[in-house]
Amino acid sequence: MKVEGNFTKMNSRFFSCILALICTSAVSAEIVYRVPIQSTIDLGLPPFIERAIEEAEKEGAAAIIFDVDTFGGRVDGATQIKDAILSSKITTVAFINRRAISAGALISLSCEKIFMTNGGTIGAATAVDMSGQKGSEKVISYMREEMASTAESRGRSKEIARGMVDEELNFTHLVVDGDSVEVTDIEGRKEGKLISLTTFQALKYGIADGTTETFEDVLEQLDLSDAEVVDLTVNWSEKLVRFLTDPTVSSLLMTLGFLGVLFEIQSPGWGIPGTVGLVCLSLFFGSTFLTELANMTELLIIGVGVALILVEVLVIPGFGLVGVLGGITIMGGLFMMLLPDHPLKTDISSASWGFTISLFGGFIALYLLARALIRTEFWKKITLPLTEKSSEGYSTSIGLEGLVGQTGIAASDLRPSGWTVVGAEKIFVVTEGEFVENGDNVKILSVDGNRIVVRKVNNKD
Repeated sequence: MKVEGNFTKMNSRFFSCILALICTSAVSAEIVYRVPIQSTIDLGLPPFIERAIEEAEKEGAAAIIFDVDTFGGRVDGATQIKDAILSSKITTVAFINRRAISAGALISLSCEKIFMTNGGTIGAATAVDMSGQKGSEKVISYMREEMASTAESRGRSKEIARGMVDEELNFTHLVVDGDSVEVTDIEGRKEGKLISLTTFQALKYGIADGTTETFEDVLEQLDLSDAEVVDLTVNWSEKLVRFLTDPTVSSLLMTLGFLGVLFEIQSPGWGIPGTVGLVCLSLFFGSTFLTELANMTELLIIGVGVALILVEVLVIPGFGLVGVLGGITIMGGLFMMLLPDHPLKTDISSASWGFTISLFGGFIALYLLARALIRTEFWKKITLPLTEKSSEGYSTSIGLEGLVGQTGIAASDLRPSGWTVVGAEKIFVVTEGEFVENGDNVKILSVDGNRIVVRKVNNKD
């Protein structure tokens, strides 16, 4: 019996050790993801945040902490990030490491907990219209309620969130932890002032949950000091998308693309300009679709512009007002693709400068490319490198000088060039600039080498 009792004790100790090891391993297995939200918020950032949240959920992480230090950026990008955070199934924390301004404030308010460093700030999230001025009431109303609903979903003050967007609001009291508190230390409570909160004010009015100086302090306040920290960074494809959607880069791609295609249209066959143009346009449209920057309205505007140019080229002789309007329409649609639905002042400024600089830069780049190309061996192989001068006995005549004064029939529309039948010969001619329809009578005015100039004549002439 005594041996049996000892055996029972040994079993109890053994299972206790196993249980302790299991508990220890379970505690040590806690994972925390640290994700940076820094610098400018652009449309390449939401895919990265969505990937981080998905990976953290798959690994069963205890929390995902966003290291925030930003002056803001694109509102549509911040809205996508906010939606992803609100839909997260794990604890989300914003560690405001100095500042969360504008779009950064919306992202921070969407997290379950907010910790701020001493001297930090959060707020100033107003919206502007396409001219850089304060947005219309429709835009302000949308952003105001977007901020308010986000704050409300996390149990924070809707009044403060609204005041970060609309300076026309004012209040004297706030409800904090069920008590009405008179507000005297927030400058933005007055009409004409936007709300921006310091760390102390954010703590006082329930916007922030604590103050910390380091990421390790955040872990300690979350009782996750022993957790394994996984640092996520932007991968190469996300960096590429962020690079391609930069206003300057995307404008340059757009300009080079259309200039390349236009140069290709004017030359026979298919060559380097058309290939470069298609690659640039593919990168431009591909990146805008990946980031959901392009919408049907802008595509329709571009489509109208392309249709106008096709009408000018295929239907109306020459290149006039319709073609110019088509080009302007296309450029307008492309510029709109560089802007979000609710652009900030910085969005409009950067897109305008990027569009203008890239337009001139595109022409200069193509000019330099052409200058460099004509010096290559490849170019010498496909072109005649020497000039054959008439003084050296060379002649460009094709023996048609005797046709001057004769009449023929246009075998195609002359816009202003095309084919004409004179006697038994079919020759390529050009008018003085006028449009001649297929079947009209023409008279040969001059023959200069292989350039034959004709003019439309009446049947009786």
